[in-house]
Parts: sequence; C-alpha cells; structure tokens
Amino acid sequence: MAKPALSVRDEMRERANKIDPRYTEGELCVVASGRNQSEAELIANLLLEEGIPSLTRRARGSDVPDMLAAGRRDVLVAESALPAGREVLMESEIIDGAAQYRPSPLKLFAGLLAAVLAVGAVIALGLLIGA
Repeated sequence: MAKPALSVRDEMRERANKIDPRYTEGELCVVASGRNQSEAELIANLLLEEGIPSLTRRARGSDVPDMLAAGRRDVLVAESALPAGREVLMESEIIDGAAQYRPSPLKLFAGLLAAVLAVGAVIALGLLIGA
C-alpha cells in the first residue's frame, strides 16, 4: 500500500525536529556558495542532516530577477554552526580545506589606496633624489 504524501505542515515539523539548538546562536555567516539554486539547496540539505539550519540567498552581484534559479547562491549558517558546517562540507568534498576568506570591499579599497600611496611616495622620493 502506498504511503500518504506528507503535508507541508508535517514536512516543516520533520525539518524542525532535525535542527540542533546549539547551531542557532550568533550572526549569519557564509559557509559555502553554490553555482545555482539547486546546488545551494543540496548544500543546505547536507547541513540539515547534521542538525545545522541554514538559509540560501543570491550572492552579491547575481541578484538579477531574470536569472530565476541560475546564478550563484550563498549558504548561510549561524556563527555557532560555522566550524561544524565547514567540517561537514569538507567531509562531503563540497569545499576544500583552504579557508574561504573574502575581504570586505572597504578593507580591499583601503589596502589598494595604501599601496598606491606607497608607490607614489617611492616615485616622488626617486625624483627628488635624482634632481
């Protein structure tokens, strides 16, 4: 005999029962990125099987409504779940062992500006000494 289909409410309750409360504390952090919506949902389901709740959102620069399911998606978890989430994804070979560091745009701009000023100072000093 066929099993009756789960209602949406039963499915939500089943998903909620999988969540480990230890992994719900803190700010949201990007744990991984998927190339499209289905890949991000696969990552989110892998995390949920280990008790780690997550959510997906369009990555910066790919928020074009015409793209629908295409385009990069970030998978976010609570700060307390970040180490466990990375471990799960490394075991599944979704991410490699290298840290995924993404500098903020402001820090990147400040570093670039400092480098340009340093090069300018060296050139100015060279011109003063040569004159």
